Amino acid sequence: QVHLVESGGGLVQPGGSLRLSCAASGSILGLNNMSWYRQAPGKERELVAILTRVGRTNYADSVKGRFTISRDSAWNTVYLQMNSLKPEDTAVYYCNVQELTGVRYWGPGTQVTVSS
Repeated sequence: QVHLVESGGGLVQPGGSLRLSCAASGSILGLNNMSWYRQAPGKERELVAILTRVGRTNYADSVKGRFTISRDSAWNTVYLQMNSLKPEDTAVYYCNVQELTGVRYWGPGTQVTVSS
């Protein structure tokens, strides 16, 4: 069983930055990828950024050039650096870990609000 906890969310003004962290505990049986999703009110959950086990990254078009996904050396923590934040980035952000078996684990989410 894998337990994920996100942190780093909060209220920020447009143009500001936040760094989200996701700490993973437990045994990951063959990591496939680590990723960040978000869900805004009234919208479906969407993929924001993904980091594969071979180090490849991919981003939603809406965040390319502004967000960066990274990890620590032990693959215990995944980060999402968010710069030049916009009001439309307001959402609950979720960490996700997928094993090679296809099993996915989700964190409880952290609220990010971009507003003046």
